[in-house]
Amino acid sequence: MEVKRIGVLTSGGDAPGMNAAVRAVVRYANRLGIEVMGIRRGYTGLINGDMYEMSTTDVMDYLRKGGTVLGTARCPEFKEEAGVQQAVRICQYRGLDGVVVIGGDGSYRGAADLSAHGVPCVGLPGTIDNDIASTDYTIGYDTALNTAMEMIDKLRDTSASHNRCSVVEVMGRHAGHIALNTSITCGGTYVIVPELEFSMDKLVEKILIAQNKGKSHNIVLVAEGIGDVDRLAKEIEERTGVESRATILGHVQRGGSPTQRDRLVASIMGFHAVELLSKGIGNRVVGLKNDKLVDYDIQEALQMKKELDMNLFEVAHCIAL
Repeated sequence: MEVKRIGVLTSGGDAPGMNAAVRAVVRYANRLGIEVMGIRRGYTGLINGDMYEMSTTDVMDYLRKGGTVLGTARCPEFKEEAGVQQAVRICQYRGLDGVVVIGGDGSYRGAADLSAHGVPCVGLPGTIDNDIASTDYTIGYDTALNTAMEMIDKLRDTSASHNRCSVVEVMGRHAGHIALNTSITCGGTYVIVPELEFSMDKLVEKILIAQNKGKSHNIVLVAEGIGDVDRLAKEIEERTGVESRATILGHVQRGGSPTQRDRLVASIMGFHAVELLSKGIGNRVVGLKNDKLVDYDIQEALQMKKELDMNLFEVAHCIAL
């Protein structure tokens, strides 16, 4: 089958580098003589037929832009068979021979549903949490790490000035990759992640040891899925006597111009997605394994499990004090 037109959408949480991926899709597809339709607001836009043709010049400044120019939205209708069927009809009506879907696991499931109904889809991993098992690295992760690091470095200045313990919540509801890596790069005293059992007694012990060694401040990194950081900070202060404050970095971690790594990874993944669709290959997800570009069947990818790097956790524990 000759591929004449494809669509591209971004779904789920926005991540820096998504626009770079869209840019690569548009530019390479146009080079191959394939039209690209930009689909607004993810699967919601697909169901509603909200799309427009994108050209090479349209994406000229996309590399440096954060967020997603195409927009994203939750689409509960797409979880139902009727919603999927409507999206398929739109694809047929608009002449889409395939769709590039940039997002997380939920976005992949939507791409699998479309592929099963005869619309070839290729998924690209776009999420700051780096929690997609079929790839070592997800688009947006490096930028989020750098944003968190810069903010915690600033917070450290005031923590040291007041001899405080700063309890910092970073993103990662079900995955501790941001918390663990940021703890190492920001000199965290302790890190709490959803993958590992948390002991308040060990945390308190670590802070007291730091205090006895003359450390003027402490940084405790917490992944957002753990719980109430204000309550945690209060308990730390009650049990150690160290003034403690909670800070939630929040959605600022999603924003900002993507780093060089995110621009590069997004670009090569977008290129590969077009290569696959141009050959009529769908129901695949693209990833990086050992710095090599790979692609998997979507269902196979969804069955994979990603573990936290315990070697990194050992590093964080051993060099904290």
